[in-house]
Amino acid sequence: MTPTPVKRILFVVALLLALLLLMWGTAQAQGVQLTDDRGRRVQLAQPPQRIVSLLPSLAESVCALGACERLVGVDRYTNWPESVKKLPQVGGGLDPNIEAIVALRPDVVLMAASSRAAERLLALGIPVLALEPKTHADVQRVLGKIGLLLGVPDARRVWREIDAGVSAAAQSIPPAARGQRVYFEVSPGPFGAGEGSFIGETLARLHARNVLPASLGPFPKLNPEYIVRADPDRIMVGARSADGLLARPGWAAMRALREGHLCRFSAEESDILIRPGPRMAEAARLMAACLREGL
Repeated sequence: MTPTPVKRILFVVALLLALLLLMWGTAQAQGVQLTDDRGRRVQLAQPPQRIVSLLPSLAESVCALGACERLVGVDRYTNWPESVKKLPQVGGGLDPNIEAIVALRPDVVLMAASSRAAERLLALGIPVLALEPKTHADVQRVLGKIGLLLGVPDARRVWREIDAGVSAAAQSIPPAARGQRVYFEVSPGPFGAGEGSFIGETLARLHARNVLPASLGPFPKLNPEYIVRADPDRIMVGARSADGLLARPGWAAMRALREGHLCRFSAEESDILIRPGPRMAEAARLMAACLREGL
């Protein structure tokens, strides 16, 4: 007897499900294999269930990919989302408490490529994945790698949401607010965000012009006189730096400060702005609101 169309459809569906299960089983058997930003190959028997993160943007990425419950420890600066504040803190990215990390029995430790703790942890048999996003392309790449690490099937979704959010922020900038020359101060020093940084890339997408060229590096330490000579139209700065700006020689005469085009960001807002990760769309909205202010 000839099979009915319904039976044929059910057969095809069952066959596809069997193939998917076979592919999933094969992937599980192969485990996780990644190359990190140091060029080292990282192999795990299965996706990690106990993760320690030593960089806020990496912890935020794990949470954005729906795996916050796998975090068992974080560095002292990680404070988002709210749930991570309850986790044990294991020092900073540059000065982690190795004993505290070992006590948490992590399957893997996420850290910046610049951290010096990798060799000590590897010597203790703890796998390390070093990732350090510095540009928009890096954020997209790192989200993809963490997605592979976690076994999350659609990690690209998070990047698409970030990218769409930055584009929406750019569309909110009226013609009168475009083309402003901006100085973005990352931290006292002063350290600024150059054109080649992820912050500089966001400013460019928001139709702003950065007074710090890419040739200076992504986050150069500056002579304050350099900013006086650049005379930006607008200054973006965190609250920790803002109070001392007028005391810097020559700064009170700059156009941005004379005309009140100074955006002070709270500590919470600064965290959003200076972390290259899943909250970059929110950072773009904060910068866009600053660019529209007073115009």
